[in-house]
Amino acid sequence: MAAPAVRADEPKPMNVVVLLADDWRHDTLGCAGNPVLKTPHLDQLAKTGFRFTHGCVTTSICGVSRASLLTGQWMSRHGNEAFAMFKTPWAETYPGILRANGYWVGHVGKWHNGAFPKERFDFGRSYSGTHWVKRLNAEPVHVTQLNESDALEFLRTRPKDKPFGLTLAFFAAHAEDDNPKQYLPQPGSAGLYANDTIPVPATATREALERLPPFLQRPTNEGRKRWTWRFDTPEKYQSMMKNYYRLCTEVDATCGAVIAELKRQGVLDHTLVIFTGDNGYFHGERGLADKWYPYEESIRVPLIVHDPRTPAAAKGKTNSDFVLNVDIAPTILAATGAAAPKTMQGRDFAPLYREAKRPDPPWRAEFFYEHAVIGTKDRIPASQALVRHDAKYIDWPDFRYEELFDLTADPQEQKNLINDPVRAKQLAEMKQRFEKLRAQAK
Repeated sequence: MAAPAVRADEPKPMNVVVLLADDWRHDTLGCAGNPVLKTPHLDQLAKTGFRFTHGCVTTSICGVSRASLLTGQWMSRHGNEAFAMFKTPWAETYPGILRANGYWVGHVGKWHNGAFPKERFDFGRSYSGTHWVKRLNAEPVHVTQLNESDALEFLRTRPKDKPFGLTLAFFAAHAEDDNPKQYLPQPGSAGLYANDTIPVPATATREALERLPPFLQRPTNEGRKRWTWRFDTPEKYQSMMKNYYRLCTEVDATCGAVIAELKRQGVLDHTLVIFTGDNGYFHGERGLADKWYPYEESIRVPLIVHDPRTPAAAKGKTNSDFVLNVDIAPTILAATGAAAPKTMQGRDFAPLYREAKRPDPPWRAEFFYEHAVIGTKDRIPASQALVRHDAKYIDWPDFRYEELFDLTADPQEQKNLINDPVRAKQLAEMKQRFEKLRAQAK
């Protein structure tokens, strides 16, 4: 389809760049208060843009979360419970809709939703799984460097008479699971954090581990298994976290290169740029590693938005509303003037930073979280939750086990109140809402 005709006196369609980091939780940013990690380019993006402190995912795992981002749907609707292709028609995804509306559309990097549909993109290059990518008749290249060169090639070779949409899906800072080193940054980053001591989380204790549901404490649980790969000695913790942070700083540098190219081309002020993550990440808290479970470390992700429509008074500010991965697709479509299909369950969140008054209807104060079994229930069990700012109800259906947390008094989720008679009325109300939102997710 040809690019939409635009009169000289009409505004041009907004361009879109989505910067999607992997295994990167909400506080893995300098601007979010991390005392060690250096992310200068993303900090600057937040300073001139807008940051959400409670960006969250509806399912905390790579493939499902990416499907939710593309489709604007919960797992229950798009149908990908792990790493398969989602069932939602391509014409109902944000890349599909952008391309149908005349956009030059690209995807670079990790896909993780079945076979990569290269033919659906004008520029499609997918790879992940290792930090060093082997190339035919060439030296291996670091995956983040390849992300950068491919993204810049997309921007430099795109047709200049079309609006564009690019999803840059990093593999970093995901671990290379089969490699004992786990995190393999570029040699030039070796000096970063060499003289730093990475703070150990307050809940990286035996006591916090023993407060977990019994089935999460077992060595068969994947979160415990990966903890032994990365964090089971103080020396290993420091080594792993420094290399993890090096990967993050490298991603930050690539984000900076992409933003600089947009600025060089004179299009940054007409481009919606969104930086976020596919899921949160345990850094040893509760004796766990990786993600999957409905705890705060796992479900909260960074979310920074550069939107040319942002009022000057809102730039550099933050917002604590729940903004979900399912909200990204409808937000992109609204910014580009395209109608979101009725099958999308998320909501355009731009009014939260564009308008002085609160949205009408009111923004969500809670959301439903879901995760399917991966492998077996002993490896990664199914979980569901009702998440609020002040409380959380968790259901582990495979084990008939429930949790209730007061997040105001207990933000680290250390005291399960499920059997507290004082909470009986609250629990009944939350379980009722949980069932209603679970039904709506389908």
